[in-house]
Amino acid sequence: MNNLNGILLVVASMAAFTMEDTFIKNLSSSVAVGQVLIMLGLGSMAMFYVLARVQGHSVLMPRAWRMQPVLRAVTEAISAFGFAGALSLVDISTVAAVFQATPLAITMGAALFLGEQVGWRRWSAVCVGFIGVLMIIRPGLDTFDPAVLLVLLAVAGVATRDLMTRVMDSAVPSSVISFQGFLMLIPAGIALLALLPGETRMLHGLEWAQIGGGVLFGVLGYYGIVAAMRIGDASAVTPFRYTRLLFSILIGMIVFGERPDVMTLLGAALIIASGLYTVVREQRATRAARLAAA
Repeated sequence: MNNLNGILLVVASMAAFTMEDTFIKNLSSSVAVGQVLIMLGLGSMAMFYVLARVQGHSVLMPRAWRMQPVLRAVTEAISAFGFAGALSLVDISTVAAVFQATPLAITMGAALFLGEQVGWRRWSAVCVGFIGVLMIIRPGLDTFDPAVLLVLLAVAGVATRDLMTRVMDSAVPSSVISFQGFLMLIPAGIALLALLPGETRMLHGLEWAQIGGGVLFGVLGYYGIVAAMRIGDASAVTPFRYTRLLFSILIGMIVFGERPDVMTLLGAALIIASGLYTVVREQRATRAARLAAA
């Protein structure tokens, strides 16, 4: 029952993140995406500040501002810069498809930087997954859009963030870590304002509602995934993160009139298949290690 609840929470959180992405992309057509990111950061910061205070934590607690938590927060800025920038320039379905390579990047990073044992099968799956990425971005072809490289920057940022989370001080509350993460949306937004075109202006009624929706769905998505990982087995709930791609394709078609081509869909299928395979292999490797230690 816990796994079922965890799966439902993951699916709900992926739907929430997709709604947040939809608001960002829609607003970026008329407002500078950097401004959108700054406003989302300020709103989400406020929510997590209140939550931290209700829990009896201070967002200025000294151990939260040591080197590791601060560096982790910097990776949040990098990933937000890449993801929001890509959303403003690239189809939402394409952004979501490339972003599914994040678990593969985490597997590769864990082997290279944390010394985790990754066998040839998982390395092969990682390579196949990145072939899928190349099928989507198509470097060297006429259809290549350099803006899609921003998604790879986001993948690198999120993978580094998750790897750093594994070795970070567990005594720092999640609400404080979340406050730090959303704080870093502000410098990311400033960088986007400097580098990408767009109009900075006062928002109107419906635009304010979309900012509020982005904040709400972003916070719900974040807490949904945290709750899912706590009540369900990681091996059971993790594969359902890929439902974000399905939601993004549907939103892209219904809201933005996108039509992903066959190569994009095949590349996405390769990424998902290789990602699911790495989850299965990791589960088996963990089970074997426990039996060997028993």
